[in-house]
Amino acid sequence: MRATVLGATGFVGGAVIGELLRRGVEVRTAGRRPPRDAGPGGAEWVYADLRDPGSLHGVCEGSEVLLQLASYVGPDEEMCRAVNELGTNAAVAEARRAGTGHVVLLSTTAVYGAGPHSGIAVHGVEARPVSPASRTRLAGERAVLEAGGTVLRPGLILGEGDRWVVPALQELLRRVPARWDSGQALLSVVGVRELARLVAGVAGHHAGVAGHRAGLGVRHASHPAPVSTGELLDALARYEVLPAAGEPWPLDRCLERLRATDGRMSERQFRLFAEDHWYADDGTWQTVGVPPGRGPLSGLEEAAPWYRAQLAGQLGPA
Repeated sequence: MRATVLGATGFVGGAVIGELLRRGVEVRTAGRRPPRDAGPGGAEWVYADLRDPGSLHGVCEGSEVLLQLASYVGPDEEMCRAVNELGTNAAVAEARRAGTGHVVLLSTTAVYGAGPHSGIAVHGVEARPVSPASRTRLAGERAVLEAGGTVLRPGLILGEGDRWVVPALQELLRRVPARWDSGQALLSVVGVRELARLVAGVAGHHAGVAGHRAGLGVRHASHPAPVSTGELLDALARYEVLPAAGEPWPLDRCLERLRATDGRMSERQFRLFAEDHWYADDGTWQTVGVPPGRGPLSGLEEAAPWYRAQLAGQLGPA
């Protein structure tokens, strides 16, 4: 199998490249700079920029699958649209022109919008994204689905390279030093290595079938078993990544303390951890023959030294 990968230098993309190479897949990466696995015995690299549709010409030639793992999740709405929507549309158009049979897009459960969400199925609630990033990522999904591709929506992603989830928890624990709503909220979580195995499994699911465009549609991509906020915080404290959460506080008291302290994390972002954001397993792991692993927190011990270095400011920018 030959796969073209966009977003190979990102958090998830780097893990996916490693997994594809381990499986013996021929990998072409397309981006503004080569990934660390590029070079002899690794992935091929060609220059491309999702903000410049013309630069994508030819990137999918000879590939059975396109993995669109690139995204922009910052506050710049024009950049979000250029990368997540227009860039994805251009990538899908190039895949179709080249005869690439399957397109896989890494999206996010953030497209569902504000929760709480408790064990909802795909399409179980109307998608109502609230940020420019999630709105444009939802828009990008449409082109993939129209091409008969697969859209994967993970929840929280943990592991080496995570520069959002655990740093956010660090700030929020500083501002609200308690076990939020007794730590009972259920969350959809996946380790980055497990997610990489799932992406690779989906990529190979339809490979080799000439002209086949029947993807899996929209799928959830977290570990099938949800974890509670308390379990997540306890695991991070056990591996000395974060301090212990403290005494249980009711949600109203947590929100009052949050509003009284300064920080970059919003109340909406706090609620992502303090209230249920759990999305039901839809059998994707079983469908593509990839075991989900021991549990969504099983990789934290291995990632803990990286997290400790990052939170101490010892790591440079991504």
